[in-house]
Amino acid sequence: MDITTRPPTEAPAAKTSLGRKIGAYVALTKPRVLELLLVTTVPVMILAHGGMPHPLLILATVIGGSLSAGSAAAFNMYLDRDIDAHMQRTVNRPLVTGEVSPRNALVFAWTLAVFSTLWLWATTNWLAAVLSAAAIFFYVVVYTMILKRRTEQNIVWGGIAGCFPVLIGWSAVTGSLSWAPLVLFTLVFLWTPPHYWPLSMKYKAQYDNVDVPMLGATRSGTQVGLQVILYAWATVACSLLLIPVAGMGLVYTASALVFGGWFIYESHRLYTRAVRGTEPAPMRVFHASITYLTLIFVAIAVDPLLPF
Repeated sequence: MDITTRPPTEAPAAKTSLGRKIGAYVALTKPRVLELLLVTTVPVMILAHGGMPHPLLILATVIGGSLSAGSAAAFNMYLDRDIDAHMQRTVNRPLVTGEVSPRNALVFAWTLAVFSTLWLWATTNWLAAVLSAAAIFFYVVVYTMILKRRTEQNIVWGGIAGCFPVLIGWSAVTGSLSWAPLVLFTLVFLWTPPHYWPLSMKYKAQYDNVDVPMLGATRSGTQVGLQVILYAWATVACSLLLIPVAGMGLVYTASALVFGGWFIYESHRLYTRAVRGTEPAPMRVFHASITYLTLIFVAIAVDPLLPF
């Protein structure tokens, strides 16, 4: 066929197909979860260094951590593809739509896991690499394979996987661990249930449909609301421990008190509305929890950079 008579839509169609394929593999990594990784990793690196670390170290750690988290997410989608097909919130995932085959997804997950570990070992240190591998193992094996479909406390203990980025960030800078990153590890651990349980309340019917015992789906709104309150208070109390442990200044102290108070207020509001029998609006707490954690870690990043 002469180039002048070639259908004009042929080349763009190929590009679109390639773009969709790339987008499908990106979706396997759960990009929105990667945002949380960035929020918790970089500020901890600044705190560990007592200022701004070398930009190349930050970049190397973020790349390695992102690939590690992407690997865990891809493994998760591979293992959960059976239930994802029956939940409205997950029905468009690449393994459900067929844009990525199970075999290719598994190869992709293993490739990211191996490369991220080697990358962190080569660009940061062995401790950060080992912690990264441990995070993948915890999320895939402990949470997805063992806990998720067996206990309503799944997100409590499975959520530990999401706590590893603070340890990875700290160890990438110092090559060791101390009390400060352990406090932050505990902070994220306590924050995870009041963050995720409101989401499971929102999608209660979908979790019931696939027999996944998320607490928000197995208990009443009042019971879930009370648990959210307890964990929110514990989260804020833990955030205050960082002040004496890491010598935090005025910016962090004020942020922990103000934003923590707001997070607790939203948690109580969820419980109060459930007790009164009105619509609990769980997604309000879900989004508030994300904003709270983001602001706390922004404060962690800013505090060491100020002279007071």
